[in-house]
Amino acid sequence: MPLPRIVIIQTAASLTDQTVASILVIYTGGTVGMAYNHEGLLAPMRFSEVTRLMPELRDVRMRVSVLSMPQPIDSSNVSPADWITLASLIGEFYNYYDGFVVLHGTDTMAYSASALSYMLENLAKPVVFTGAQVPAGRVRTDARRNFITALEIAAARHPDGNARVPEVSLFFNTMLMRGNRTKKVESQHFGAFRSDNMPPLAQAGIRLTYNDVLVRPLPKAPLHIHTQLNDNVTILKLFPGITERVVNCSLTVEGLRGCVLETFGSGNASTQPWFLNALKEAHERGVHILNVSQCDEGRVEQGRYETSASLPAAGVLSGDDITTEAAITKLMFVLGLQKSHAETTKLLVQNLRGEITLL
Repeated sequence: MPLPRIVIIQTAASLTDQTVASILVIYTGGTVGMAYNHEGLLAPMRFSEVTRLMPELRDVRMRVSVLSMPQPIDSSNVSPADWITLASLIGEFYNYYDGFVVLHGTDTMAYSASALSYMLENLAKPVVFTGAQVPAGRVRTDARRNFITALEIAAARHPDGNARVPEVSLFFNTMLMRGNRTKKVESQHFGAFRSDNMPPLAQAGIRLTYNDVLVRPLPKAPLHIHTQLNDNVTILKLFPGITERVVNCSLTVEGLRGCVLETFGSGNASTQPWFLNALKEAHERGVHILNVSQCDEGRVEQGRYETSASLPAAGVLSGDDITTEAAITKLMFVLGLQKSHAETTKLLVQNLRGEITLL
């Protein structure tokens, strides 16, 4: 496979101006990088010609480089191996750029942003995910606005020179959100992402307005890239009428190490003996079960109702207000650390990268 190649985009900034931020854009695939070719078909565009489709880039006062993956990835095909590649690339170029923008397909962007938030420990520079609902080659596209605003956020610094948003974030439409707090909620409108349990880190109106108090503080240790993930995990979504056979099939998969249990309301589930026994037996086999609410807003409160009081005894851990996307990638990350059962349990209920709200 050919190696990724960096393309320099000429901007209004002088290449000798040391005060100008330097941003690396990593194009993985997705609608944001599509344009019409000579046959009138949508195809991945050549980023050496991006200023033709996005003339606004000529006025952006920063140095912008683009690294395109050898083969664009449809986001529905994104895998943990791709997350490892992304994390490794950011680690490789970390000391050469002030910030990073990841152009990604929207369908699984929340999963990728969540995964990268865990894998980039002690991140002190912005990593901004963005994409588009409409290709850059169309007149009514959101690609230009999302891309250029993401660049501005990645370049933003405080007067002391430190990054304004030193964490993995996701910008879409008008909102900058913590990456591991987002989920895709819309496929037909520009406001494709929401962060229901946490306010936005910034909002883009006439000007960018930052909510600095919500941004994670600068780390005191150097960046550490994690490249081990364990994908022996599953998601079990409960529904009225779910059968013992279905639950057992999900929890008895050979090699299973983790399960996100999507429950009702504030973490409630069936109290049928067969169901609780299935959870307990899975726990005793070493499967870590994380309770996540099916509700977009709110949080798991195990024990608030009788229908969740028996879950802790069956080994089920509370996910608090974590999203399913952040929960499944957290399982992959923590299990990949290869800690003891007790240490793994402790990490799963901790707030590692701002993915849960501390009360």
